[in-house]
Formats: sequence, C-alpha cells, structure tokens
Amino acid sequence: MIKYFANFFISILSFLFLLSACVGSSNTTGNTVSSEENTSQSYNGRKTIVRKAPVLSEVVPDTIKYDPDPYSSLVEMQTRFGTMKIELFFDAEKHRENFLRLAKKEFYDSLIFHRVIKNFMAQGGDPKSRFATKNERLGGGSSGVQLDAEMGQHYYHVKGALAAARQPDEMNPEKKSSGTQFYIVQGATVSPDQLDKNERKYDIVYTEEQRKLYYKLGGSPQLDMEYTVFGRVYEGFEIIDSICFKPTDSYARPIDDIRLKVKVVRE
Repeated sequence: MIKYFANFFISILSFLFLLSACVGSSNTTGNTVSSEENTSQSYNGRKTIVRKAPVLSEVVPDTIKYDPDPYSSLVEMQTRFGTMKIELFFDAEKHRENFLRLAKKEFYDSLIFHRVIKNFMAQGGDPKSRFATKNERLGGGSSGVQLDAEMGQHYYHVKGALAAARQPDEMNPEKKSSGTQFYIVQGATVSPDQLDKNERKYDIVYTEEQRKLYYKLGGSPQLDMEYTVFGRVYEGFEIIDSICFKPTDSYARPIDDIRLKVKVVRE
C-alpha cells in the first residue's frame, strides 16, 4: 500500500512538471518559426497556451528534382553535406532581391544553421552566428531591417521551401520578415484534413498539384499564409535531411556547427 501511494505521488509531481514546461515554452524571442498550433485553456483561473507538436513521422528522402522557371533567380547553398540548388521566386520581389544582395556581399558565408528541428525546418542567417562560441544561444541577430510580408497561396511550405523567419505575432502583427534570417522546410507527413483546415481558415484553395507534393514529400502547412515563402530547393533534398537529423542542444542548435555558403548562379 505504501509503495502504491508513493508511485501515485510521483506521477502527480511528474504531471505538474510537464504542465509547467508547456506553459513556460510559450515565451519566444528573436526571429523564430513556430512549429505548433496553439490552443487556449483555463488552468486555476489563468489562461495559458498549450502547444501541440506536429506529426513526427519521418519523411523518406526523395530524389525528386524540379525544373526551375527559366526566369527565376538561382543560388547554390553549400554545406559540409553537399550543395542545395535553390530557385528564388520572381513574384516575391523584395525578398528575392534582398537575398541576392546579401549573397553577393558574401553575408551568409560562414554563418551556421543555428536552429534545427527534426521533421520541421533548419534556420540560419543570424549574423551573430559567424563567431558564436560553443553553446551560445542564437536567433536574435539581424541587420536591423524588416521586409514587408509577401505571402501568397501559390507559395507554400512543402519540403524544400525557402522562407523568411520573423518575430512572433504579438511583437509583429504585420508579419514582417527578418532582413537576414531564413529557414528551409523539412517537414512531416501531411494529411488532407490539415490542408482542408487551412482552406477554411485562410479562404484559399490548394491546387491538385500542391496537394500531391504535400502528400508525397511532406511539409509544414501550419506555416502557410503566416510566413513569406520566397524560394524552393529544386535539387538536393537529401541534404535537408542530413542537416535536420543531426543532434541538437536544448535550444535546437546543432551540437556540431553546420556552416553554409551561398553562391549566386543566376540573377
């Protein structure tokens, strides 16, 4: 009987610890990408945010290659795992021109992917990461410039999408983008219900081709119409997996730094 009550008491303490961790995780700083859907709940008279994690089914690496638009700007992002070939969308004009300008100035060269979440995304572009020390927390660095959002339902968060990080809604209601920080989507499996929900929420319609790519490659549709997508990987999807599967610390920074270099191929 004593052993029973001891185990019961330990279970209660564990539950309270997990609950406090969920509440504490709602505080965010810097330019971030949220991977969770938030729901409000009342607990002891207080309104708290409970975060729901995305589906954590791994997306099998795919050898698919796109043919980029002949008028799109092209860049290559080099890492120690290989090179991703990236198309920058013509319609996302401000973001495309800004990324090209920084790449030509070699701004991104030797920066690191400072925030990596398996089955979600890899984020880089913090200028503070160039000379960051081991275990230093990153994500708050910027150029001091923000870009107006350029969102459209034709640009979506399928695996390989290149998008701009930004500060949370409570600090940035206009959803303006960071002038330097970006992320590349790895994503998880996507269900029809997720896309149907987005269509109702944002009054959009996914094309059949968009749905097929989401079902085939996976992605992060919870970010659609919330962050500006301005490009996509068209070759080198396996490199995204190599980056996102690496072990990280408690702040999602890879244990071993993953540095990058961006080369402009076509403006």
